Formats: sequence, C-alpha cells, structure tokens
Amino acid sequence: MNTRIDHKVFKTFPVLETERLFLREFNMDDVPDYFSIRSNPIVMQYMDSFPHQNYRDSEVMIIQMQDSFREKTGINWAIELLGSRKLIGYIGLWRLDYGNVRAELGYSLHPDFWRKGYMKESIREVIRFGFEELHVHSIEASVNPNNKESIGLLKKLGFTKEAHFRENYYFDGRFVDSYIYCMIESDFQ
Repeated sequence: MNTRIDHKVFKTFPVLETERLFLREFNMDDVPDYFSIRSNPIVMQYMDSFPHQNYRDSEVMIIQMQDSFREKTGINWAIELLGSRKLIGYIGLWRLDYGNVRAELGYSLHPDFWRKGYMKESIREVIRFGFEELHVHSIEASVNPNNKESIGLLKKLGFTKEAHFRENYYFDGRFVDSYIYCMIESDFQ
C-alpha cells in the first residue's frame, strides 16, 4: 500500500509512451494547438471554466502547468501521436494531496481525435504511472454530471463514483454539481 508520494519523479519530467501516443512536458511551441483545444466550445462545454480568448490565456496556463511540476504539486502531459510532434490533447495528475496520498486526474482531447481510444490509452498509462511511480494511493476525477462521455470512460477504466456534490462549484453566475469518481491502488490491474 502506497503511503507516501515519491518525490523522485520530480527530478526530471517523466516522459510516457503508449502503443500510439507520446506524453511529454508542455512547451511554448504548444500554444497554438493548446489554444485550439481550450478555445473550442465543444471541448469546453462541460469544463466549467471559461474558454481561452487568445494565445496569452494558453501561455499563462502552460506556465502554470510547468510551475506545478517545479513546485511538485502536479504533473501535466502534452499528448501527441507517436511521431507526429502535434499536440492533440493533455492529461495530468494535479492537486497532489500529500497528506492523503491522492491526486486528481484531469484531461481533454481535441474533438478531431475523439472516439479513437486515445484518451483511454492515455488515462491507463497515467494511472499506471500514478500508482507505480508517483506512489499515490488514490486517483480522483471531478466530472460535470452532464459529461456522459467522460463518465462512461472513467467507468470503463474501473473508476467508482464516490460522491455527488450538489451545487459545490460556482461558475459563470451559477452553482453547478460535481461527480467525483475514484480509483484506489488496489483497484488497479
């Protein structure tokens, strides 16, 4: 049983590879592709955050992701197809909770790459990394209850619904609900 997050993973950014994908650190060359994801109304529909209005918004978020790695509070990967050098999405273990040995999973993919199994492949690898290398005990995902695709994906991967928080998040002038899905290390296969 994992009882302490392993700081060694923060010495060098952990590059991950799957059968079809390459997960790497973000850089400023990613701004245009990242902007195309974070400004897309279809992608942002259930994100409960505002779409990016310009490249500067995307630059700021990339800097925040780089800072979170340096500060050991999260790891965020740019997802690209093997050999393509083009960002198609992102995934991260962020909000590291050292006291409870827990991380929150966040992810998104450009709609041109939906329904091809890429996110499932990415999540599997990041979960493996989280339990086997980062040594978290549990990984949670907070999901808008209307995001049926994401909920279905988490269930397929073995996540269990832990909670339904009613109106726990204030966004754009209204309170919205959240579902919390979780996987603990003993659930991971």
